[in-house]
Amino acid sequence: MGRMSISCSGSGSEVRGLTYKDAGVDIDAGSELVWRIAKMAPGIGGFDGLYPLGDSYLVAGTDGVGTKLKLAFETGIHDTIGIDLVAMSVNDIVTSGAKPLFFLDYFATSNLDVDLAEKVIKGIVHGCQQSDCVLLGGETISSPYFAFDHFQLNIMGETATAEMPDFYAKGEYDLSGFAVGIVEKNKVINGKSIEAGDILIGLPSSGVHSNGFSLVRRVLSQSGLSLNDQLQNNNGKSITLGEALMAPTVIYVKQVLDILSEWDVKGIAHITGGGFTDNIPRVFPSGLGAKIFIDSWEIPALFKWLKEAGDIEDSEMRRTFNMGIGMVLVVSKDTAPGILLECQGSAGAYRIGEVVVGEGVQYV
Repeated sequence: MGRMSISCSGSGSEVRGLTYKDAGVDIDAGSELVWRIAKMAPGIGGFDGLYPLGDSYLVAGTDGVGTKLKLAFETGIHDTIGIDLVAMSVNDIVTSGAKPLFFLDYFATSNLDVDLAEKVIKGIVHGCQQSDCVLLGGETISSPYFAFDHFQLNIMGETATAEMPDFYAKGEYDLSGFAVGIVEKNKVINGKSIEAGDILIGLPSSGVHSNGFSLVRRVLSQSGLSLNDQLQNNNGKSITLGEALMAPTVIYVKQVLDILSEWDVKGIAHITGGGFTDNIPRVFPSGLGAKIFIDSWEIPALFKWLKEAGDIEDSEMRRTFNMGIGMVLVVSKDTAPGILLECQGSAGAYRIGEVVVGEGVQYV
């Protein structure tokens, strides 16, 4: 496979690999927009938003699943994309230590295919079950309520379905979701106590999760392979590229809340768009950065294939994909051994780095 793009400088030329920007996504532009919005609405820029409510905060997050939907259309795998949708919001709000309360979804399509929509909603239901929250469903469902110390919050919602035949291609749909959770004010995870020498613990991902798919699709189209081809060098496990790429995003809610019930965690970063490079520093106080030990966990075969097939540079991989780690916890040196030992018997965890003086992320 040949090189994807060439940039010229002076009389010579520099050959480089495929980038996320080549695939149509400019992370720098996205960061610039967040910065501009933050000037108008201070407090924006974290993984979620907090609203004071008595002795607690309501914590909200919203997201979609991006162009992973394109692969859902191509593979016909629709019953897990709803898990991705729920995961992208609840994984964001749990970074503040919040327990998800409820989830709302929005399903838009050209013309409603009831059987297909049922598969999508089934995945959303499973995602809500995994995160122990309520899906606020159709109008015929009785409205749930949540009891707090001094009042009850009554909520009435519906699963919104919009048919727009002149807007979406036939047989295609789009999704978005909204999650709201709650955390006591004295238990908020905000990163303020993070200091140099703290340990970074990584929780494994199931694959690409739900970001970077514009680049994934560009790599796939250039590779000459199809979604039905086998993923090679996958530790002897047989799986097609389509199946590997469509693996649903891990929902970390129960694992993280279990850890928080026993251990002091200073900061939590959800590794989505921007990878390690952009997401981990978001939880640090000014003047601190991260040192990542690149050999501290096994990079899954899918990421190795993407790097090789797309001739993607390491720096670009680390700023686009999660590389096998979907959530990062920042803890003290004394706390880290207990969490690592506890996680050995469940989903697993790795000591992937440490907090250092100086901003940014370095890889060693």
